[in-house]
Amino acid sequence: MKKVQPKYKAENKGHYSPGVISNGMLYVSGQLSIDPDTRELPEGGVKKHAKQALDNLDRVLKEAGIGKNNVVQCRVYVTDVQNWDAVNEVYEEYFGEHKPVRVVVPVPELHGGSLVEIEAMAEIE
Repeated sequence: MKKVQPKYKAENKGHYSPGVISNGMLYVSGQLSIDPDTRELPEGGVKKHAKQALDNLDRVLKEAGIGKNNVVQCRVYVTDVQNWDAVNEVYEEYFGEHKPVRVVVPVPELHGGSLVEIEAMAEIE
C-alpha cells in the first residue's frame, strides 16, 4: 500500500490518510466541504459545499497522478436530502460525461458543520 497525502497548509488532526493506493486502486477518504488550507467552510450554501468537497477529492486524485475520469465509485453524504438536486448539479458539472457509480446518503450531520462529504474509489492507470 502507498499513502497519498496532498500538501495542505493547515494541519488536519484526523487519524487517516486522504488516499491509499492498493492493488491498482486509489481509495479516497471522505472529503468534507472544509478547505484543507484554511480549515474553514465555504459560504454560500450547499452548492459551494459540494464544490469544495469535489475540489478536495480532485486534490487527492491529482496527488495520485490521475484524474476524475479514473473514478469508479463515489459515496456522497448530504445533511439534507432536500439538497440532492443542488448537489447533483455540481457533481454533474465536475464529472461531465463521466458517470461513476454512486450512492447518495442523507445523514443528520457531518463533522465541523460540513453539508457534504464525498468518498471515492478510482483506478490507477
